[in-house]
Amino acid sequence: MSAFELDTDALSAYLQDHVPGFQGPVSAEKFPGGQSNPTYRLDAASGRYVLRRKPPGKLLKSAHAVDREFKVMSALADSAVPVPTMRVLCEDDSVIGSMFYVMDFLDGDIHWNAALPDHQPAQRTAMYDRMNQLLADLHNVDVEAVGLSDYGKPGNYFARQLNRWTQQYRASETSRLESVEKLIAYLEEKLPEDDGQSCLVHGDFRLDNMMFAKGGEEIIALLDWELSTLGHPYADLAYQCMQWRLPSSAAIPGLGDVDREALGIPSEAEYVRRYCERRGIDAIPDWEFYLAFSFFRLAAILQGVYKRALDGNASNTAAKSLGAMTEPLAAMGVAVAEHGA
Repeated sequence: MSAFELDTDALSAYLQDHVPGFQGPVSAEKFPGGQSNPTYRLDAASGRYVLRRKPPGKLLKSAHAVDREFKVMSALADSAVPVPTMRVLCEDDSVIGSMFYVMDFLDGDIHWNAALPDHQPAQRTAMYDRMNQLLADLHNVDVEAVGLSDYGKPGNYFARQLNRWTQQYRASETSRLESVEKLIAYLEEKLPEDDGQSCLVHGDFRLDNMMFAKGGEEIIALLDWELSTLGHPYADLAYQCMQWRLPSSAAIPGLGDVDREALGIPSEAEYVRRYCERRGIDAIPDWEFYLAFSFFRLAAILQGVYKRALDGNASNTAAKSLGAMTEPLAAMGVAVAEHGA
């Protein structure tokens, strides 16, 4: 049995004991996507489910937090943020070899290309507006009311995040990249003072982590909450806005060299303005810092993906090609830092 195969007999027995109404036997098929936590479709006599687990092998500290994913999606069950129904969290590694959770399967569309090439301009406009509304809804969640007031640490979010992702990058560093070093130095120098803003942040808010209704424009689920925490709302906004700057040829296709107006996709400035309107914000100071930080953070994440590929425990078969984006991403962050947003 390979490291990513599941012991379906043990899994079926566990789910029958812990998920009301579950009936085996169960078969499992691993989804091809997903850079961090391996994800599987489960087919059982009682219906379809999705299982998400920690990967096998040696892992970076605090990474692959499937228990946090389970907690936050369970808390959001009755909120304005759509999530699948959570069924069970298993913290017993002996069942399938690592911690996992099971949630309901949703039959929708996941789009991997920010230009949405299979859609018409009016559809793209509507879908980007839905994403914008979802981001505002997420940041307006009353964390105390949903039981997530303990979901993050107090203090300067960007100071903590810069420290964390610098450490994560160093732990997975395979060669010295001058663009990364220059970007880290800029971020340390330009770190804004804490303005006191704190909300639930997704941490990986982008198109391919959302599921849309089949053939439609409505978002039926926001997925992949591994990096979620209590933090600064501009982190999510700037992270998504990177896609306006990434080229369409990148391993994560962006909008940097496409005719957005002809496609019906708003400009970055329009998207930010609409978000500010929805949240009652006049303007966003230090936008260059937030963008540059987002490029560094994604570069650090993909360097971790690359290191796991070298170590043989990456979930995605395209891990090495994604890891090659580390240096170009850092260079784009440096460009923002040196020339402005």
